[in-house]
Amino acid sequence: MQIRSPAADPKARFPTFLALGTQKGGTTTLHRLLAQHPQVFLPACKEVHYFSLHSQRGLGWYADHFTAARPDQRCGDITPYYLFHPEAPHRIRSALPAARLLILLRDPVERALSHYFHARRHGFETLELEAALAAEADRLHGAEAALALAGGQHFSHQKHSYRARGHYEHQIQAYRQQFPDQQLLVLQSEQLFAQPEHCWDTVLRFLGLSPWPVPPMQRANGGLGEAHAVAPSLRDQLRHHYADTVAFVRHTYGFDWGW
Repeated sequence: MQIRSPAADPKARFPTFLALGTQKGGTTTLHRLLAQHPQVFLPACKEVHYFSLHSQRGLGWYADHFTAARPDQRCGDITPYYLFHPEAPHRIRSALPAARLLILLRDPVERALSHYFHARRHGFETLELEAALAAEADRLHGAEAALALAGGQHFSHQKHSYRARGHYEHQIQAYRQQFPDQQLLVLQSEQLFAQPEHCWDTVLRFLGLSPWPVPPMQRANGGLGEAHAVAPSLRDQLRHHYADTVAFVRHTYGFDWGW
């Protein structure tokens, strides 16, 4: 199946599937796995960001990322910011209403900590952990208004959203309002690494791809183990913070993180 748009060149190719996130949830590993399937074409850059940061460039710009795809390949876009970006769901629905959407959900506490230490390593964060968590609400103030503009960006929304990105219930519901459930596949990130064959087969069936042996697994874009030193009391606070999130995931998708 190929997706084309009448608003662009009639020969233009567009993704049949998108991996929406979550950030620090295994999307880089998923990208490496799917890139090895002969029926999949992924752009040279992992994160195209069309529906988040570059929608003002137009569908022609987006289609240019997929011009090298063979006719027998399915195009994909793996951009984890799409799950959290408030404008992405309706932008995707408008351009790609038939697309299949894949979501990996990681333990929200471990995801938040991994995000923070990633930001520290890459120079996006100067505050200590507890100070950064306390500053998050102020940093994100005004983000949705800024992001509603075509091409709008908000640095802290993308880089300092440690706790906010873990509220999966809000993000997934935004997509469920735009797409039927059969077009969404939600998987547990931890299972991708613990049971790769099972997850891989599930992904292939969902995307309509032929069976293919799971490529060798190698955890990508991982941290340096900094989160091991985080005080148990802070982890407990974060787990309390995410109680509603975990309840939603358990009720809707049948898995949780054992706490």
